[in-house]
Amino acid sequence: MTESSADKKGRPTPKRKEAIAARKVSSLAPASTKAEKKRAKDAARAARIANRAAYMRGDENALPARDKGPVKRFVRNYVDSRKSIGEYFLPIIFIVLIFTLVPYPIFQIGSIIIMYGVLLISVIDGFFLSRKIKSAVLVKFPGTELKGIGMYGWLRSTQMRRMRSPKPQIKVGESF
Repeated sequence: MTESSADKKGRPTPKRKEAIAARKVSSLAPASTKAEKKRAKDAARAARIANRAAYMRGDENALPARDKGPVKRFVRNYVDSRKSIGEYFLPIIFIVLIFTLVPYPIFQIGSIIIMYGVLLISVIDGFFLSRKIKSAVLVKFPGTELKGIGMYGWLRSTQMRRMRSPKPQIKVGESF
């Protein structure tokens, strides 16, 4: 087999190192001016702020997958329409912490008993809340998958009302 002169490439074969270096593409973005970088940074910040505001309002498009859908919205409204002992657990723990610093054992032991009592009541309330949520969801949305719905509602009920996200859309006692 002989090759004709037209088939020859007319240059030496590159070394492996040179061929690899020629194939590499810089992974860094092209250099841009300081003003362009500042505009891009400001635009990204504004987009983040807008997305966060939409999330806190409860806009369906801005919610993560764990909060999306009419069932989750119903559960959030169900939990937000009532008060629970769980939302007061964190402030109670703070008070217990202060009382444990008092040098009298009666205050220390009493505050710890109060803490465990509130914890137990919160768990019991969460259990019954979870069952109520599941039955209400079955009535409103028949045939819906209930996995995780009760825990979702209970965990929301243990957060202080001001700290919940997305923000509560209804007031306590309001029907939805």
